[in-house]
Amino acid sequence: MIHSSPPVHAGARLRTVDLVGPAGRLEALLNEGSPEARFAALVCHPHPAGGGSMHNKVVYHVMKALNAPERGLSLPVLRFNFRGTGLSEGIHDGHAETGDVLAALDWLEREFDLPIVLTGFSFGAAMATFACCDTLQPRANLHALALLGLPTQAAGRYYRYAFLHHCSLPKLFLSGGCDEYAPAADLQQVVAHAAEPKQLVLLPGADHFFAGRLEAMQNTLAAWLKEQLA
Repeated sequence: MIHSSPPVHAGARLRTVDLVGPAGRLEALLNEGSPEARFAALVCHPHPAGGGSMHNKVVYHVMKALNAPERGLSLPVLRFNFRGTGLSEGIHDGHAETGDVLAALDWLEREFDLPIVLTGFSFGAAMATFACCDTLQPRANLHALALLGLPTQAAGRYYRYAFLHHCSLPKLFLSGGCDEYAPAADLQQVVAHAAEPKQLVLLPGADHFFAGRLEAMQNTLAAWLKEQLA
């Protein structure tokens, strides 16, 4: 069963939501979009061990790029806390969080019955990718995949995402040119082996968290999505 609270006040554009994931309750927020929106969006947050949550600065700015009317998209956008983060139940696993992504997608599909734009930052990008591309039968309701700061190396481990070679979703790989967790050469190799359609954008001078380049990140993401949703 899915429980959703009413708006905080009349006309509010922010709604608290309780999702039911594989490990229990998942704390979530929905930024309501335009009633005429033709797509809905999900944003997945970075690694909890580094303080990542749905309130992360990059996640918030991604949400604004997708939801704010001045950006021209006005999509309803769902953010949630992975298991063991904030008020979400369960224990951090490092891979089982893919089930949390799928639970959030299920909720969005039931709530809006619209094609979905899936976005993720860092760990959230990796979990989104594993949840939706590491399968020969991708979800029919997914329309586009935007991966910000997709990590290729962290804590002595390397990630290559070989399964992306059969993921035919439109894909944006958006990272800082100085991202310490996704060196440009590594990410270029990942993108080179990914299926079309795809686009790689490296923001010059930006680190993993897009420090000082958040607006450039928003502009790039919004422009790419407008092309995909036209």
